[in-house]
Amino acid sequence: MKKFLTTLMMIGALASGMSALVTLPAHALVEIDVNKGTIEPLPIAITDFEGAGLGAEISGIVSADLKRSGLFAPIDNAAFIEKISNPDAAPRFDDWKVINAQALVTGRVSQEADGRIRAEYRLWDTFAGQQLAGEQFFANSANKRRIGHIIADAIYERLTGEKGYFDTRVVFIDESGAKNARKKRLAIMDQDGANVRYLSNGGAIVLTPRFSPSRQEITYMSYEGGQPQVYLLQLETGQRELVGKFPGMTFAPRFSPDGQKVIMSLMRDDGNSNIFAMDLRSRNTTRLTDSTAIDTSPSYSPDGSQIVFTSDRGGGSGRSQIYVMGADGSNPHRISFGDGVYSTPVWSPRGDLIAFTKQSGGQFQIGVMKTDGSGERILSTGFQQEGPTWAPNGRVLMFFRDQAGGPKLVTIDLTGRNEQSIPTANYASDPAWSPLLE
Repeated sequence: MKKFLTTLMMIGALASGMSALVTLPAHALVEIDVNKGTIEPLPIAITDFEGAGLGAEISGIVSADLKRSGLFAPIDNAAFIEKISNPDAAPRFDDWKVINAQALVTGRVSQEADGRIRAEYRLWDTFAGQQLAGEQFFANSANKRRIGHIIADAIYERLTGEKGYFDTRVVFIDESGAKNARKKRLAIMDQDGANVRYLSNGGAIVLTPRFSPSRQEITYMSYEGGQPQVYLLQLETGQRELVGKFPGMTFAPRFSPDGQKVIMSLMRDDGNSNIFAMDLRSRNTTRLTDSTAIDTSPSYSPDGSQIVFTSDRGGGSGRSQIYVMGADGSNPHRISFGDGVYSTPVWSPRGDLIAFTKQSGGQFQIGVMKTDGSGERILSTGFQQEGPTWAPNGRVLMFFRDQAGGPKLVTIDLTGRNEQSIPTANYASDPAWSPLLE
């Protein structure tokens, strides 16, 4: 991302001669309380940004991002009364109030002499008659879509008080070919399904890619050479590094919150699996569980002090439940007691919830619970769906579901009411959401 950072500049107020950011009064109408059980999407008007086709393209990305969040309802441009000719000037607020646009976004996109793209936007509260925010960004043409995502994130944060999640990427397994000879490639894309790039050639089976929280790096499983191996891959350079070869089967490597360790489960010849952590600097491996059960799917809490995992130690063969222990393996204790089989737990980046997959009554469910196991809620029920991963703001989950012969990616928010399909050219599984890009 260093190359991008040299060409992108974020400014808290618009350039000289333009209005600075204006803070919305506490009594203003435009706000979204994301903690409500039921949220009515906010009507928002997003005009085509001035600047030939590129302006409309970037404002279209902004509109699509906000709509997919389920918190905003972009108004059809055909309903607009005022045609914005000067995005620097205050709009005719009455024209926007009459179509119930509670917020308005205007902007322009232009080309600088050095070839960079300059994008500006303004966010207006139409009922209070005030500007809420104004920023400008510079980027090279290769990163034009990121400008749209960053603007959407800024609007999302200004109106909800929560960080956005649009300027992110997802690493996943791209699956193509016949079902009995499926080719699996490591792939990465923008969170909305655009800009797909393949990171492996499909010559070996790859599984469970996971992002580092501190670097543009992923860890994943590969059966290159016929043996399970854990790799690190630098996304900027393409440099790949073998973490280690382990006897038996290796499952689901994940990074620690500081990016300095990888945690995983290793299965021995006796069929049992235990959880191990490897220090990436020293390559020293520490065993964290030592049981005759199947302990697997470990995930760190955001502060790195605890680990959630699944085990059948208390539920009988094949009846795995969710457990939490200290990061050093101390005090393992069961937190789930529901009917069914639990798997793939993952701690929310906010630290307040644990997402999981559950099989119950012949159905696969995606759900969340508090970190003590209370408050279990099922967000989605379907056929063969699993593998939740959190958006970096902890408000949205992505998972994969078998659809018409193969898996596809789906997102759902914590209300369980806003489900969205993520378009991919082929089947797709094992998604992992990145942190916000830098």
